Amino acid sequence: MIGLNQNLNKLNMSAEKQYIDLYDQATQMVCDNSVNVMNLPRFAARQALLDKGIVGPDTERYRHTDMEKIFAPDYGVNLKRMNFPINPYDVFKCGVPNIGSTLFFVVNDTFYNKDLPKNNLPKNVFAGSLHQFAEEFPDIAEKYYGKAADVKSDGSIALNTLLAQDGFVLYVREGIQLDHPIQVVHIATGKTDLMTNRRVLVILERNAKATLLVCDHNMSSATFLNTQVTEIFTDENASLDYTDLEESSLKTTRVSNIYTQQKAHSNVWINGTTLLNGTTRNNYQIDLDGEGAYTSLSGMVIADNKQKVDTHSLITHHVPHCESNELFKYVLNDEAIGAFNGRVLVDRDAIKTVSNQTNRNLCATNKCRMYSEPQLVINADDVKCSHGMTTGQLDENALFYMRQRGIPEATARKILSVAFTADVIDRVRLEAIRTRLTTLIEDRFSGKLSRCATGTCKTCSKNLNIKNLH
Repeated sequence: MIGLNQNLNKLNMSAEKQYIDLYDQATQMVCDNSVNVMNLPRFAARQALLDKGIVGPDTERYRHTDMEKIFAPDYGVNLKRMNFPINPYDVFKCGVPNIGSTLFFVVNDTFYNKDLPKNNLPKNVFAGSLHQFAEEFPDIAEKYYGKAADVKSDGSIALNTLLAQDGFVLYVREGIQLDHPIQVVHIATGKTDLMTNRRVLVILERNAKATLLVCDHNMSSATFLNTQVTEIFTDENASLDYTDLEESSLKTTRVSNIYTQQKAHSNVWINGTTLLNGTTRNNYQIDLDGEGAYTSLSGMVIADNKQKVDTHSLITHHVPHCESNELFKYVLNDEAIGAFNGRVLVDRDAIKTVSNQTNRNLCATNKCRMYSEPQLVINADDVKCSHGMTTGQLDENALFYMRQRGIPEATARKILSVAFTADVIDRVRLEAIRTRLTTLIEDRFSGKLSRCATGTCKTCSKNLNIKNLH
């Protein structure tokens, strides 16, 4: 394991300079333990990081999250690709009841390819290591890797591209429609503080269909910084359901970028749920590039203690006759901080656009804070666009009504809070995942860390400092 500040004076060094110097010292090691497709953009990533830094000139996007502070500590980085003594299939039994998913693991930022269980995926589907995919399908990997998430668009993407060495790929060829979901579990583990750099690449060709569930979990009491870049490409008439579930630890910081490019008549449903974390920054960028494309972007956050979740989204309608629906909800308690900055941009030629953007928030105490900035930028005529935001507390009349009928206050608050999140969960189209998310949310509001369906997950049995939100 290599420390970021090894032999460096971090008092006189910006966060990005630490990573640039680390890469310069270990370039051969980074490249030797990766593949050509991932190595090609590293120089451009280094230059972008050198030119713009972690935040870049657009500091408005990060005014609620101190990115320099996030990336300043001295984390270890597994550039040597050292194996961690763990078989996740033995120790991690989490699953979604009745989902029948094909399960894969990424341990820290390396795809776990030992003792893989048999799966019944069609021959025209690849689900597995980005490293392996780039070796077997170099032309396809080069065509898509790094093409949606440009290193110049965000410093965290440049940093991830500079140091990432592996990841997960779902590639579904033309006309293939998967009947069962793919589930990827990212596990953070180790005895020392660690930075991981994860990649997820999703490619759906024409008329393809898939469901992907991505989960984040911790198996250690160490402090983690996880950077994650997800690139999604959907060709004409393709359909993707993408659910992201973060349930890590209070000592985990995650910086996640999800970039999507959609062609004509493609459909993408993205749902991001944060149940447990320390600090999370989510960036979403969705480009509707083909007429008739549809996007549903939704998210839900439950945060207490001093947790922070900051979400930035940009949905761009480039062409006519596309539709986007965006809904984010936050439930905050104690001294938690939430932020939502959502922007819908309608280009000049994007007539007949339909777009709805909504942010709703509950604040249970006077010490928690919610910052919300929904935005519409419309450069075309003949469109139907709306946006709105509300922040408040639970309905006191409903609470009084329930207590008058003998329901204890804590139970009444839980019922109302779960109901508040229901329309976000309803946007997840697969019933088994909806049911599982509802259970996890109920457990979270009850002050319990969620348990696996089997009851044998060693990760979820960790005694973390989670308390009843109400």
